[in-house]
Amino acid sequence: MNKRNYQKELDQLLVRLQEEGAITEETAPTLLLHSCCAPCSSYTLEYLSRYFRITVLYFNPNIMRKEEYEKRVAEQQRLIEEIRPPLTPPQGEDLMPLKGEDQNQSQGQSLSGLSFIAGRYEPREFVEAVRGLEQEPEGGARCRVCYRLRLEEAARMAKEGGFDFFCTTLSISPLKHADWLNEIGEELAEQYGVSWLPSDFKKKGGYKRSIELSKEHNLYRQNFCGCEYSRNNKN
Repeated sequence: MNKRNYQKELDQLLVRLQEEGAITEETAPTLLLHSCCAPCSSYTLEYLSRYFRITVLYFNPNIMRKEEYEKRVAEQQRLIEEIRPPLTPPQGEDLMPLKGEDQNQSQGQSLSGLSFIAGRYEPREFVEAVRGLEQEPEGGARCRVCYRLRLEEAARMAKEGGFDFFCTTLSISPLKHADWLNEIGEELAEQYGVSWLPSDFKKKGGYKRSIELSKEHNLYRQNFCGCEYSRNNKN
């Protein structure tokens, strides 16, 4: 069985939306983008802001220390404020032009509309969800449960908010399983009746670009995902 290329699927979806005339300043689809942190959202927002009107959802109950959580929320909010007006992709970035835009025009345009939702902070939700999986290795079964916990909140809120799509920044990390994230996203899309945006944001130099943008904006880059179990693996 061939492994799916989720980045290629996203490219094909964007082409189809372009051909249908769906991506213009007036008609761009809405996207609820779950963000795990500001650094991971940096490239993702730069990339997707040409095609969607984006609302960033910060819902990460896996961050078990309140001071760490608050620091990351503040960094996410600061980044969003700093990229208004919209981010300008590096010259030569392989992005499709907006509907009616000449191929030779600047690649720096982004659609207007970027907002933020601070989700509730209930670390006990995470602790209860992963009970019995505390000793699992990082990147294992505990992480899959954590993915689903966060993505289900995004799917629920996308449904309630009438968004066209929902997605997550998590796949930009080389340490996260893009196949798991997309499988869970597709299951939740069917359950909640809102479209999942296929993605693997580490592709096309996405992870490297996120590091560059983090340096440009002097973003705090944590060295663990969030839970105490992942933190302990760094010690």
